[in-house]
Amino acid sequence: MSVLSKPYFHDEAAAFAHLEGVLWPEGPVCPHCGSVSGKHYDLRKTRLGLRKCSDCRKQFTVKVGTVFESAHIPLNKMLQAVYLMTSSKKGISAHQLHRVLEVTYKSAWFLAHRIREAMRSGDLSPLGSLGGTVEVDETYIGRVEGVPKQRSGGAHKNIVLTLVERGGSARSFHVDSTSIADIIPVVKENIVRETAIMTDTASTYKNMNKEGHFASHDTVNHIKDEYVRREGEKVITTNTVEGFFSIFKRGMKGVYQHCGEKHLHRYLAEFDFRYSNRSALGCEDGERTSRALGGVKGKRLKYCQSPCAQ
Repeated sequence: MSVLSKPYFHDEAAAFAHLEGVLWPEGPVCPHCGSVSGKHYDLRKTRLGLRKCSDCRKQFTVKVGTVFESAHIPLNKMLQAVYLMTSSKKGISAHQLHRVLEVTYKSAWFLAHRIREAMRSGDLSPLGSLGGTVEVDETYIGRVEGVPKQRSGGAHKNIVLTLVERGGSARSFHVDSTSIADIIPVVKENIVRETAIMTDTASTYKNMNKEGHFASHDTVNHIKDEYVRREGEKVITTNTVEGFFSIFKRGMKGVYQHCGEKHLHRYLAEFDFRYSNRSALGCEDGERTSRALGGVKGKRLKYCQSPCAQ
């Protein structure tokens, strides 16, 4: 049976039951007071998923306190959107969601941003390990808002810094510039000291390991058409992070086409999430969807707070 044939994609009552199983594995928890009492009143005959807390006397559903709270789209359609976004390697546009889910474009656009918010892991643990390798590079995407299009050269584009652990996850940042002050602190805060670092020969990284902060720092010289170099068993390259950028740019230019600077951090979270939970790491579409649903709790994104609504 294919994943999309699951009942919770087509029946809203089943969708509530599925999300409750993901977020409440030990039973209902009141999002208002945290009560885990088994005495919650069951009001599901009144409204799908509705319960009432016997302690604080407030009503709630499993959507309260999640990115789905106050959404007017049926929950089964929102779960379909989560699956479509997590299983599409380069993403799926809001227009496509609007057509597939049969909701308005504005609703599809906002739902996609809710799901991207759920994909933001918030994991602060550094990448790398003893004997591990992390590749570091930056790229340019879109343009800085307020800069005329005819003047939007490289200096006026948004800068994305990405750290990719070989055989592991990716972590991307929207930074202000490629200066040492903006790049190096991010690198040092997000990579453990025992890790081998690989970059290109950009001047920003020249003295990155001067104080021996990392296990080693090797570079490849792209100016001289050097992309891979072997030193014994060590393979010195930045092709892994370049591969990440390839997927990222194909998605941003071919699927989304335009991304405002104010929303770039959420698109980065989306591409980081799919890369860090890819099939090569044993995470297939169904598991990836479940992991995304696990991130909906404790996050809210209101349309009235979005710059697009102002």
